[in-house]
Amino acid sequence: MKNLFLILLITLGFAQITFASEISYDKSDFVPVYTVVNDAAFDIRYYSPNNFTGNPINGYKAPVAYMTKEGASALARAAKDLRKQGYRLLIWDTYRPQKAVDNFVVWINNPNDEGDKSFYPTLKKSDLLKGQYIMEKSGHTRGSTVDLTIIRKDGSFVDMGGTFDLFSEISHPDYKKLTREQKKNRKILHDAMIKAGFQGIDSEWWHFTLKNEPFPDTYFNFDIE
Repeated sequence: MKNLFLILLITLGFAQITFASEISYDKSDFVPVYTVVNDAAFDIRYYSPNNFTGNPINGYKAPVAYMTKEGASALARAAKDLRKQGYRLLIWDTYRPQKAVDNFVVWINNPNDEGDKSFYPTLKKSDLLKGQYIMEKSGHTRGSTVDLTIIRKDGSFVDMGGTFDLFSEISHPDYKKLTREQKKNRKILHDAMIKAGFQGIDSEWWHFTLKNEPFPDTYFNFDIE
């Protein structure tokens, strides 16, 4: 019995260590993006009600974008490349606290809150989690992912053929019904981000994660303020 008790203590101890290594409140390796890309524009959607839930999201206490130092440095390289082509970055989201992701899941499971249906016009709300549009664990929470687009230097918008967080095949980078101009604009953003060290995903043209992200197994949960 004593040996069994020791085994349980050891097992629980390792479990606690593993948990601590996965969830962190340490923001010492993060920087505000505006300090690295000083001409970027920001529209931090989850700080405002202008998102699919229709409400501000937990953990967003200020409209500020944070990234890991490595992620921000790579983003600065992309911004420099795009600047030469006459564009600036418009950033919608970067680091996202785990509590914000939890907020998404709670909202999906609340049948009495439809949110803003314009973000998922052809889907049921329950499909957002089943279809993996929203994940219980997000790469954003690791601090080296960014949702963004390009705008012209005068601030005017560039036609990407679809808006941020539109849960639809229209948002797929290779959507077939784009115009030639829209395809070209998506490619400009994509190529600059890939060249800077990021990789995209198949479902969202605006979403990029640093390939060699510094915290691939750590999910952060400090507030954005």
